Amino acid sequence: MKVLAINSSPSMEKGNTAMILDPFIEGMEEAGADVDLFYTREMDINPCMGEFNCWYRTPGKCLQKDDMQLLYPVINEADVFVFASPLYVDGVNGPMKNVIDRMLPRVEPHIELRDGRCRHPVRGTQKERKMVLVSNCGFWEKENFDPLVTHMQAVCENASLQYSGALLRPHGVMMAEMLKMGAPLGDIFEAAKEAGSQLVNEGRMSQGTLDTVSRELMTRDVYLEAVKQYTQNILDELEK
Repeated sequence: MKVLAINSSPSMEKGNTAMILDPFIEGMEEAGADVDLFYTREMDINPCMGEFNCWYRTPGKCLQKDDMQLLYPVINEADVFVFASPLYVDGVNGPMKNVIDRMLPRVEPHIELRDGRCRHPVRGTQKERKMVLVSNCGFWEKENFDPLVTHMQAVCENASLQYSGALLRPHGVMMAEMLKMGAPLGDIFEAAKEAGSQLVNEGRMSQGTLDTVSRELMTRDVYLEAVKQYTQNILDELEK
């Protein structure tokens, strides 16, 4: 199984998103998957220009000569796409959206009816491909991910990908601080690793495993007080 994982967090391997993504990748690799991990911060990927050359003048090939040229061969071979992005204004962040938009050469300009909806057919040889979402947000409620999940499910339907689920970490901004204080969070990271193993070995991730990844770290009232203190500490440091 070939996996393309893209982490669009500006903090890359040191961010809260990576705290969930990395054990997930570890679980996939230990189960035998071949994983290629890219960080968008290390890449130069321009927005889609919407000129549709990849559909008509150069079918299947984008004319922009940037680092998407490194991704296209991996995209063509991948059995699983893992999109890891912090939650920005109810969706993926800008660098990840650029990557998703620039995957347009994968589909044909023609429109067909698929499951009662107008869709673009996938270019070339078709095979079953999966997509997994990994995301982290600073808000307490898991429901804050709902618009993002709906969006990614729509992306999968339009691109003929199987949406295989999401590893979501609400109020993840507290994880690093809690680890410094010795909080027992090991079950979360073990669940993320187990989710990777399940995806490779069983073709799916159990809801119980995903629920553990998203489990409550603290009550909402405690969280609000913790964020208030955290923010005040930053402001105090800036005034020094």
